[in-house]
Amino acid sequence: MFTGIVEEIGEVSAICDDDVEFTLTITANKVLRDVTIGDSIAVNGVCLTVTSHTFDEFTANAVPETLERTNLGRLAAGDFVNLERSATPETRLGGHYMQGHVDATGVIESLQADNEAVWVKTKAPHDLMRYIVSKGYITIDGTSLTVVDVGPDWFTVTLVPHTQDHITLPRKAPGDLVNLEADIIAKYVEKIVAANLTGAEQGVSHAIG
Repeated sequence: MFTGIVEEIGEVSAICDDDVEFTLTITANKVLRDVTIGDSIAVNGVCLTVTSHTFDEFTANAVPETLERTNLGRLAAGDFVNLERSATPETRLGGHYMQGHVDATGVIESLQADNEAVWVKTKAPHDLMRYIVSKGYITIDGTSLTVVDVGPDWFTVTLVPHTQDHITLPRKAPGDLVNLEADIIAKYVEKIVAANLTGAEQGVSHAIG
């Protein structure tokens, strides 16, 4: 589990994609202080397993399903990525419960300055929008953010100066893909309610019959 509070921005130092496996090598600092092989690190919001590491780099593999559902396959050496270690029982929950299981990619439509803040408008798949509500949480490239406005296929967030300095989103441009993860609580609630409604409808049907 993660919180969506990015610990640092890392840099992709190498990518190996030989049709057998896709391996990322990322230069970092803070997330490597207590790392061991097998640990989980969220890279742009994607939970990846550390397969090897040095004092300033770590490697991780991504399977085809991950590459199809996220923007990791578009990374190149020199690109910057958001990094966060998995949460511990002592972690401050400054963001929200996040799994590192990306639902889909969205497309940045615009970034607009508003004094010191930056507004970001993102287009999202229609089937994901039902989980995105005003004042709710959304994870964009591993960053826990509060949704401001919502449309049929878009939503907006605003970035305060501190956030701008510690994540990659302000470096994006319109048309760039970002990883989106909706609040898991909304998905569980939807499934429970749907099951209860189905049971109630069946009960009514049997009563009428």
